[in-house]
Amino acid sequence: MASFIPIKTVEELAGYIPQTGPLQMRNQSFSDIEDDVLYHIALGKKSHDLKDMFHDVKFVCFGGSPNRMRSFAEYMVKALNYKMPAGQDLCDIAHGSDRYVLYKVGPVLSVSHGMGMPSLSIIIHEIFKLLHHAECSDVTFFRLGTSGGLGLKPGTVIITEEAVDGLLRPYMEVATLGMMLQHPSRLSHEVAQELLNLADPNADFDTIIGKTMCTLDFYEGQARLDGFFCDYSKEDKMAFLRRVHNRGIKNIEMESLCFAAYCYRAGIKSAVVCVTLLDRMEGDQINVAHEVIEEWQQRPQRLVAAYIRKHLGIESNVSCNSI
Repeated sequence: MASFIPIKTVEELAGYIPQTGPLQMRNQSFSDIEDDVLYHIALGKKSHDLKDMFHDVKFVCFGGSPNRMRSFAEYMVKALNYKMPAGQDLCDIAHGSDRYVLYKVGPVLSVSHGMGMPSLSIIIHEIFKLLHHAECSDVTFFRLGTSGGLGLKPGTVIITEEAVDGLLRPYMEVATLGMMLQHPSRLSHEVAQELLNLADPNADFDTIIGKTMCTLDFYEGQARLDGFFCDYSKEDKMAFLRRVHNRGIKNIEMESLCFAAYCYRAGIKSAVVCVTLLDRMEGDQINVAHEVIEEWQQRPQRLVAAYIRKHLGIESNVSCNSI
């Protein structure tokens, strides 16, 4: 019978203590499920020996792009001095599905989550269940991504201290059984501060901590003027961006709220680290060369890799300037 932590009210979420032992299922109905098919990553409780495959996982790193997360996995092979088994190469463990990618490098999972909260919510449910079936303990989650900055030089790395929605509310609303439930979106301040301390003080870009606004839409939800629809003026846009910036918002993206809310709800330490691709105060479209964006996207990945190496006690032989 599967173990679980019963939930009576959403308000009880605020009292959750981070899980330090094997990850416990927070679903009192799960004991009635004989098998568990993790459909979107082509794995299953009966079809695979999940404990044998994943029991040693300690870090799960999410990012939107499948190619980016494969590149991150390749980097972690070098960063962890990890020796691949003879004759083997990195393999997308979720190759039986075309929805997400999943790579494993020792104790690190590299997972794509697609774009937006609905896509992230699906894969994070299944990764939680995967870790539960594998009896993993003391796991830390990271989201590595891109974003639009507010009043910051493009290429700045932002470690999220608090994720809020488009109305600046620090919780995610989920329509459940005809009711709108509010799940607090809390991240680990301890992990965020440690990441900040690991940032290279000699780098030619800034790494800061700040609030992140997470929206349901790339265009109107983020006050862009370049979508097919736009029912507001440039003056309206700028007034809105100045208002949220004055409330401490440093960047805007589309996944942090769900990521923070679900990790907190699961009792898992988590952090969101994003690079800015533009200053939204200056414009709406990304007009930077592809090779520059490629380098910027590596900045959050290198920072999280440094955190992982530190916690594993590994001295890296990898240049911090290359992935």
